[in-house]
Amino acid sequence: MAMATDVEQQVEQAPVEQYSYSRHLDIARVISMSQVPDVCEVVPARMTYEDSQGNEHVLEYRVMGNGCSNN
Repeated sequence: MAMATDVEQQVEQAPVEQYSYSRHLDIARVISMSQVPDVCEVVPARMTYEDSQGNEHVLEYRVMGNGCSNN
């Protein structure tokens, strides 16, 4: 049996969770956040965080891109 790489183990330990407004988030520490692209549309983003119990989570949510202007 082949050994999994660190990235593969990390993905297995922290499956991507989908955010909903009714969900209570227990965020003790933000580990990383994805870059928001320079487009004018709603795009997916991800945040990796640690909860108050020390468990790591990967949360996917939707944000407006940074490419919109009011000109």
